[in-house]
Amino acid sequence: MTSDGGAPQTAFVWIWLPGAEEPVVAGRLDQRADQLIFGYGRSYQARSDAISIYEPELPLRPGVIEPPDGFEVANCILDAGPDSWGRRVIINKLLGPGQADAGALSELTYLLSSGSNRIGALDFQGSPTEYRPRGEETASLEDLARASDLIQAGEPVPEQLEAALAAGSSVGGARPKVLLRDDDRQMIAKFEALTDSYPIVRGEFLAMRMASLCGLRVAPVRLTSAGGGKDVLLVERFDRIRGTRRRRAMVSALTLLGIPEMAPREASYARLAQIIRERFRDPQETLRELFARITFNILSGNTDDHARNHAAFWDGDGLTLTPAYDICTYVRGGGEATQSMMIGLPEDPFRFSQIAGCIERAGLYGLSAVEAREIVDGQLTAIEEHWDAVCDEAGLPQQTRAMFRRMFPHRYALEGFTRSEVQSGGR
Repeated sequence: MTSDGGAPQTAFVWIWLPGAEEPVVAGRLDQRADQLIFGYGRSYQARSDAISIYEPELPLRPGVIEPPDGFEVANCILDAGPDSWGRRVIINKLLGPGQADAGALSELTYLLSSGSNRIGALDFQGSPTEYRPRGEETASLEDLARASDLIQAGEPVPEQLEAALAAGSSVGGARPKVLLRDDDRQMIAKFEALTDSYPIVRGEFLAMRMASLCGLRVAPVRLTSAGGGKDVLLVERFDRIRGTRRRRAMVSALTLLGIPEMAPREASYARLAQIIRERFRDPQETLRELFARITFNILSGNTDDHARNHAAFWDGDGLTLTPAYDICTYVRGGGEATQSMMIGLPEDPFRFSQIAGCIERAGLYGLSAVEAREIVDGQLTAIEEHWDAVCDEAGLPQQTRAMFRRMFPHRYALEGFTRSEVQSGGR
């Protein structure tokens, strides 16, 4: 329960339809006890170009649509809402610095207080007839970096910077971030956290660049600095179309899998593979890409591969895997590790961060063991060939690159796996 006594009871959902430059109102969210129910507007249903926000969760039909059992609100709505960092920014603005209770505000308050330039093609407004975007304020990267530090430290943020920081509050994830424009491109800027014990931002740059060189489809990234020389990762948004006001609708893997927000450990790559077979365009190539992302996550030490860190474009008829994002090398000690999502099915809940186990389950992804091994061999070869060059791009000193190299891959990842003689050069 929230303590948000004056919480709004209604929000109107606006959507950018495929190819459209401006949004139209699709329907309305209403607070009913502890749930948000949704209904499409009659005028929207009458449109020849109308699409569902996401089927099967919110099918385009008359009447009220309640969230599934155990859900407060449909997942495809939450996909467009603020996550950990964005909620922290909103709490700081509405309740004051140093407040930490995310449950103090209602879901509708978060949806209506976060910036309008949110992930995907939805926005939330108080009016069904007049669209007023929130979060148009801008500031320099230097100022935004300092403002994010103030929020992390629980200190007041100057009003003009607070407004600019709030513009990026609708972007998901736990790490501090803001939105930027670079000519006709839209970017997400990810900052260092005050609690970072090693250069995590550079580790994400390293992993994202290496993923691209390993043949994965990845969001373009660039490394810069701000706020007194602190690292900043710039990630180009793929849910926007350059030079236009168009937006691409997206749903997370959490939504695809129909899993409640509070039960992320139920997520399974193998179940996602089944959905890809049933509902995605070009399923065979998509399954291969998914398997390659799983093995690269393991080889790069990215164990934070939860179901909100995977997504698909939705056009009202079919699904297409988005470019990969939020791939980060996490430094750890010890041996055994697990991935956030199961690699097997629920009856075979394998999630250990080991390549050999992935290859044993390659059939779940439409691949033979030979094909799966070729993917891994190719990734290992690319990592070896490009390691020094990418570390140079990241500006990593020798001691730091040696630390990441121990994770990239960790010895535990390769236990039970032997490279082919051709790929390993006969070693």
